[in-house]
Amino acid sequence: MYKKFSELKKNIKKNTEGLKNIKIALLGDTATQFLAIALKGAAIEEGYNIEVFESDFGQISRQILDPTSEYYEFNPDYTIIFESSHKLLSLFYKSYDSQRSFAESKIDYIEELYSTIQNRTKSRVIYCNFPIINNQVFGSFANKVESSFIFQQNKLNYLLSSKLAIEKDNFFIADLMSIQNKWGRNFMFSPSIYVNTEMVLSLDVLPIVAHQMISIMASLEGKFKKCLILDLDNTTWGGIIGDDGLEKIQIGNLGIGKAFTEFQQWVKALQKRGVILAVCSKNDLDKAQEPFEKHPDMVLKLDDIAVFIANWENKADNIRQIQSILNIGFDSMVFLDDNPFERNLVRENLPEVCVPELPEDPAEYLEYLYSLNLFETASFSENDAERTKQYQTEAKRAVELENFTNVEDFLKSMNMVSEVKTFDSFSKPRVSQLTQRSNQFNLRTIRYTEQEVERLITSNDHHTISFTLEDKYGDNGLICVVVLEKKNPEILFVDTWLMSCRVLKRGMEDFTLNTIVDVAKANKFKYIIGEYIPTPKNQMVKDHYERLGFKEHGEKWVLDVEDYQSKQVYISNK
Repeated sequence: MYKKFSELKKNIKKNTEGLKNIKIALLGDTATQFLAIALKGAAIEEGYNIEVFESDFGQISRQILDPTSEYYEFNPDYTIIFESSHKLLSLFYKSYDSQRSFAESKIDYIEELYSTIQNRTKSRVIYCNFPIINNQVFGSFANKVESSFIFQQNKLNYLLSSKLAIEKDNFFIADLMSIQNKWGRNFMFSPSIYVNTEMVLSLDVLPIVAHQMISIMASLEGKFKKCLILDLDNTTWGGIIGDDGLEKIQIGNLGIGKAFTEFQQWVKALQKRGVILAVCSKNDLDKAQEPFEKHPDMVLKLDDIAVFIANWENKADNIRQIQSILNIGFDSMVFLDDNPFERNLVRENLPEVCVPELPEDPAEYLEYLYSLNLFETASFSENDAERTKQYQTEAKRAVELENFTNVEDFLKSMNMVSEVKTFDSFSKPRVSQLTQRSNQFNLRTIRYTEQEVERLITSNDHHTISFTLEDKYGDNGLICVVVLEKKNPEILFVDTWLMSCRVLKRGMEDFTLNTIVDVAKANKFKYIIGEYIPTPKNQMVKDHYERLGFKEHGEKWVLDVEDYQSKQVYISNK
């Protein structure tokens, strides 16, 4: 589970060479020194080296509203604002004349802070919501009294989500209220420590809070789990299908079967959110698939599974096969198995795969998995719901490719079509999401929020291009994003070039470059300049520009537009 505060503190002494450097400003109305330590230690666990600017507590307004403050001199990538429920309660007691509008007034203040930050920096804001303090002035009747603190605090937490988090692209909530609900108020808060030190978070809860904040940041940096791989017997259902038979496996609403049904409901919700589901089971394929097809109480169906592997081979090798089909990183996979031997086998052979230590009692599975927060995300779009179907289609392509003697004939047979267009309001959410999710085929790994994509759409200094890809097997949706920056009348710079790994080796790279050159020629640019910025995950495009015919010039790559010969592709414009 989570490491202790003392262990996170030790992390700070580790060598951070090679880790990505990120600047975080921590602004609080109570003491945050130990939270800053926990954040640094938790970040190192996730592969980041963070530099923290921590203001004296009680200076949130001054740091943000004063354009000459140390906060703006620091220029953070992320701003964490931690306002405590205790200070909120004190403020409420002072607001007797406006208690009915207390939540709205507080939201207006938070929105002012956010807007000021956005107008002066590119910092993303992580704001902590408010764990409940029931001051018992009205008892349970507080929920019927609009001027009670409980009513206003609940309203404030709701407005943080509905008015700010939903409407503001760069505003994210660290859910301290859920942490308190899970771990308990007495675990999270110590009255004597608060009175004597101004600390409202206990040392025990600091690692949990820090990991949630760093998880939000990591997801915005493109690090998150994309795929859940399931064992079946005693993991997805109770019992062993090969021994017990279809009628006797445990699923449904009775006894331990209820635990497996609710587990499947959670998995199904992840799939609808866009998490790819795969099966890795030691079983005969027909027996393993039978419950998905015939059991009336199964929540999961075969259509929910992108890759289904059931055989008697080594599970680590089978996960390697799943990875090769999905073409995603091992570090974006989670493997759930009730068997300690299988878990350890995968850990030893595939250390990048996340393998949670499931409890022995299946009734404990869900609460344990909830506490891990494995599937943090910074974005969601309607396209996510189609992800399973797209990967199932990709598996069909991989199988059919084996029937062709050469790749060229296979590409010709696919009848590929791409819609090429500039960014617009319809593509904006997907463009933003792709920049945040794409790690492998990403030349410079620049992340854009929807707000930043909107700026590109209206910019006179940029050309934006999005590409979809459709073939006889199905529609892959928007799969490639290019941002071109006008450096001067002769030079067009490739600010961003990223692509979904699902469409590699189909000529999309050549098709994209043909399009970039067309844009350059239409606007009378003589040179296209590309740049590769290495990260731990984008080694696959290290030689990208060289392969496409660019000439090395210092740390950049140059293509002479006039000398360019259009590359042959088997993709047509829609």
